[in-house]
Formats: sequence, structure tokens, C-alpha cells
Amino acid sequence: MSVQLDWSNEQQKMEIPDSWIAKLEQLLRLAAEAEGITDGEVSLTFTDDEEIHQLNRDYRGIDRPTDVLSFAMQEDGTEELDIIFEVDSEDEKDPISGMLGDIIISVETAAAQSEEYGHSLEREIGFLFVHGFLHLIGYDHQDDASEAVMTAKQEAVLQEAGLSR
Repeated sequence: MSVQLDWSNEQQKMEIPDSWIAKLEQLLRLAAEAEGITDGEVSLTFTDDEEIHQLNRDYRGIDRPTDVLSFAMQEDGTEELDIIFEVDSEDEKDPISGMLGDIIISVETAAAQSEEYGHSLEREIGFLFVHGFLHLIGYDHQDDASEAVMTAKQEAVLQEAGLSR
């Protein structure tokens, strides 16, 4: 049993280094371990602003590019965009496994954000990947409390992987 990463690079402007894929696999393993997930698969696609803009418009009704989109898989195996629910550690829940969903990252937006925030592109893509993963398994940031939970989880995983600010 393990958590697997399946990835593709659809954008043409930048080659994704093997070292980044290894780091993303490490981030997936660390984030999954932190959430008690021992089995599953995540599909990751690198794209550009034009493609993510179209997806954002078509699936979310927001007519602009974004940095990351998460398409989570429901229990019945059908896809739905950004399935969000409160995660309560006291609730009994079935273990998460199987195809967890798809994460799509705009490399163009990630590059602009890495410059804006003053850190590496590798760190920004790692952050977006962990952020997307947390959405796949049910976390959200619709209010201050849930945003604080997600932020703490993201930063803990990134620091453990050596991608701190």
C-alpha cells in the first residue's frame, strides 16, 4: 500500500525537473501520512494560464486564471470539482483510498506568485500541490478557522520537506 503520484506536463513553456517530481512525491507521502492515508493515487497536471482559465470558467463559473484547481473523486467514483466538507477528527470515517482526484497547477501563475512572495518556484509549486491535496481529502478555507487549519497543515508538510520560506 502506498500513495502514488501520476503527473503530466501540458504547458510548453517550462520543463519540469525530475528533482521537482521527487519533491512532489515526498510532499504527497508526508501529507498523506499526516492525514493517516496509506493508499491512494493523485493525478497532477501542469498547465498554463489559458487552460486553467478555461477550466476555472467551465467548472467554477469564475472567468479568470487561478493557481490551482482540485477535482476530488466521490465515493461512487464520479468526479466533482472541489468537494469541500468539514473534517472533524472526532468523527468516525472510512479510510480514504483509491483515486483521490486530480490537481491542476498553472505554472505561469505559480511563477508570478513565487516572485511576488519572494521564494522559489519549487516552493510555490510544492505549496500549491499540498494545498490541492488537502482539498482532495476534504479540507477547505471558507472561513478563518478552516483557513488556519489548512495553513498549519500545509506549512508543517512543507517545512518537513525542506521547503520553508
